[in-house]
Amino acid sequence: MHSTAKPYFKNSTYTIVSKVAYLIGVPLRIFENEHEPPKLEVYRELEKNKNARIVRNLCRLRTEIELNFKAINDRMLYEYKNLYSLPDLIPMECVNQLSADGISIIKSNYTLVQYIIEINNILSNRINNCKEVFPIWINWSYIRDLFIMPNGLNEAGAADAAAVYYEYKRYYPYQVYINWPPSDEGNILYSDKKFVMLLYQWHKDEFKDVSKVSDAGDAIKGGIYDFLQDSEKTVIVVDCENSNPYKLCATLHNLDANALNKIVKIILYDDVHSASAWQILNTYVKIPVEHILIERVKQSKSLVDIRLTGGAFREFYQHNVDSFIIASSDSDYWGLISSLPEARFLVMVEHGKCGPDIKDALTDSGIFYCYLDDFYSGNANDLKLNALIREIYRYLDSSFHLNVNDMMEEAYRATRAEMSDVEKQQFYNKYIKPMHLVIDNEGNVSIELKSK
Repeated sequence: MHSTAKPYFKNSTYTIVSKVAYLIGVPLRIFENEHEPPKLEVYRELEKNKNARIVRNLCRLRTEIELNFKAINDRMLYEYKNLYSLPDLIPMECVNQLSADGISIIKSNYTLVQYIIEINNILSNRINNCKEVFPIWINWSYIRDLFIMPNGLNEAGAADAAAVYYEYKRYYPYQVYINWPPSDEGNILYSDKKFVMLLYQWHKDEFKDVSKVSDAGDAIKGGIYDFLQDSEKTVIVVDCENSNPYKLCATLHNLDANALNKIVKIILYDDVHSASAWQILNTYVKIPVEHILIERVKQSKSLVDIRLTGGAFREFYQHNVDSFIIASSDSDYWGLISSLPEARFLVMVEHGKCGPDIKDALTDSGIFYCYLDDFYSGNANDLKLNALIREIYRYLDSSFHLNVNDMMEEAYRATRAEMSDVEKQQFYNKYIKPMHLVIDNEGNVSIELKSK
């Protein structure tokens, strides 16, 4: 793994670690400390979520029982105490909140180990209710494993897990119990970037999309803000063939809204072969979007570059736009830049798609450029999901059409089955309305009626 030194994790986000910290039961005082990674606003948000509250309180109880096992166990054995009568050792607010949320944790004649097993059982049954708390790009099964005590539904497994916890307690995040291979990694909840990379390593996997867990640094954002501050009127021109709608959307979401006020509009120069998500970008950004779909005269030749250049000239001379942000990794826009020296330019490219020659030319000309990939991309998930769903609907509409009324008329005609209107309605309600899609392992779809 990369060094866990702080500079490597600079510019990381803290959303994932804040959610994990809440659920595993990290104390509130950690969230309230502005110098600690977990964010208080995430704590407050999850406190409104019943499923998250239940998991957090169960985890808090489990940790406190493990931390104070001997003291609690002795008083249960020799003073006939139960959990509710040990407020100095058990956080009663957890017990009370669980009860209010419908979980009765207190049992008669339970041993302390039985309580741990009961907590483990409830957690294993309820942790999947928190799946929606996390974005779909993270492997949920890896997150889920943190809450599942290995073999925790029997006394031997609970004892083994406790032994590991006691031996390596100093390595556990804020000394809170989780299921992980404990080692000296520092604070594993230091940042999203550090935590997610470790999480995947624990499962013999590798997390590669660091844009989901980090954001562009102050130097990059500062360069953009300086450019906008010095401009009178800015337009973003986008070569949709050579830019990414999700990364552009994420970039705009991660920039200060007040600074973006200098941008009067985004002009999308789109080709029929570009990503369909460009067509709905306007619903995810606050800047006005002008979408220009450019037809091809010759199918093998796109006209986007020519139209983009012409459009930029028109904006400059007719609409008094003095500054342009070009979103494209293509070197063809250098002709526009060199032909319009009176205008100011900033270029947004992507790693791996922009060659060294054009970057050298931009640097030599004093033109600031940045990478769209460097900005936190997790906040563009809604655009990605809705673009996918929209495209699936389009595919279904073009590939499949079924009218059940026509189907039933054909069935009655072919079978010569005589049924009264009441019988037909009952048949329809029982067999037709509950029909559903069945997808096999190869992705083939069939429609299945309710069986008799």
